[in-house]
Amino acid sequence: MSAPVSNDPVEVLAKFKTTLTQSSPGFESEVHNDGLLLRFLKARKFDVDKAKLMFDAYLAWRRDFKVDTEILHNLKYPEYNKVMEIYPRFYHKTDKVGRPVYFEILSNLSIKQFDGGITTPERFVQYYVREFEKTIEYRFRALSCKAGALIDKSCTILDIKNVPIMQFPSIRKFLGQITHIAQNYYPETLGRMFIINSPVVFQGIWAVIKGMLDENTVAKISILGTSYQRELLETIDAENLPVEYGGKCNCAMGCRHSDVGPWNDGTVKGYPIPFWENINIVKEDTP
Repeated sequence: MSAPVSNDPVEVLAKFKTTLTQSSPGFESEVHNDGLLLRFLKARKFDVDKAKLMFDAYLAWRRDFKVDTEILHNLKYPEYNKVMEIYPRFYHKTDKVGRPVYFEILSNLSIKQFDGGITTPERFVQYYVREFEKTIEYRFRALSCKAGALIDKSCTILDIKNVPIMQFPSIRKFLGQITHIAQNYYPETLGRMFIINSPVVFQGIWAVIKGMLDENTVAKISILGTSYQRELLETIDAENLPVEYGGKCNCAMGCRHSDVGPWNDGTVKGYPIPFWENINIVKEDTP
C-alpha cells in the first residue's frame, strides 16, 4: 500500500505532479492546475498512487465522453427551459465564505419526463456535465478572483418539499449516474449541503443513502424539516438568500432564473465571459 511522501500537502502535490508528468500521457501542467490536482489528492487522502488512478480514470472519461469537444462546444439542448420547469436547478449568489449557492428543487420532478418525454437520461447527463464544467471553469474562477483565495466548493440546497415518498427510490436511481460523475470526476467540490423540507420518513431513506457515501461527505450534509431558515441564514447572508427560502433577495426576473453572482454581476474584472453566459441560451425550435 502506498503512502504520502510526507505530511506536507505542498510536498505531496509536487510528488503527484512529478508522477503524472512521468506516467500519465494525458496530463498537461498548463491545463491541469494545482487546484484541480489537490481535489483528487484530497479525495484519496493524499495517497499519490490512488490519486493517480483516479486522475487517469478522469482523463479517460473526459476523452470518451467528449467533454472538451462535443459537450462544451457542440451540444444543443433545446429542451432546457422545459427541463427547468419540472426540475429547477440554479446558482444564486454566494454564502458567507464566498462559495456559490446551488439549488435543486425536486417537488415537480417527473422521472417519466426524463425517459423519452421532454428529454432522456443520456441528454440530461450531458447537460449536467456541461453545467459542472461551467461551475469549475467559470464560477469558481471568478469567485477565487474576488476572494483572493481558492474557491472550489459549492453550498448546495436540495429542496424535497412535497416529493411523494414512493418517488424517492426512482429519484435516487435517476440521480445515481449524476452522483457517480460528481464523486469520481469532480471530487471535493461539495462544501456544504442542506436537504430541506424533509419529511420524517425521509430519515429511513437517508440511512440507506448515507451508507453509499464516504464519511467526509456525510459530515457536510444536514437534513432539515420545514423549519430550516435559521440554519440557512447561519451560512448564507439574508441579502443573498431568496425570499422563498427565508432571505431578502427578490430578483427582478425571479431568483430561480437569475444565475446571478460575482461571475456576472460586474464586481470581478474580466467577468462576465460571453461564452459561458450564453452556453444555455436556447430557442425552443432549435433543431
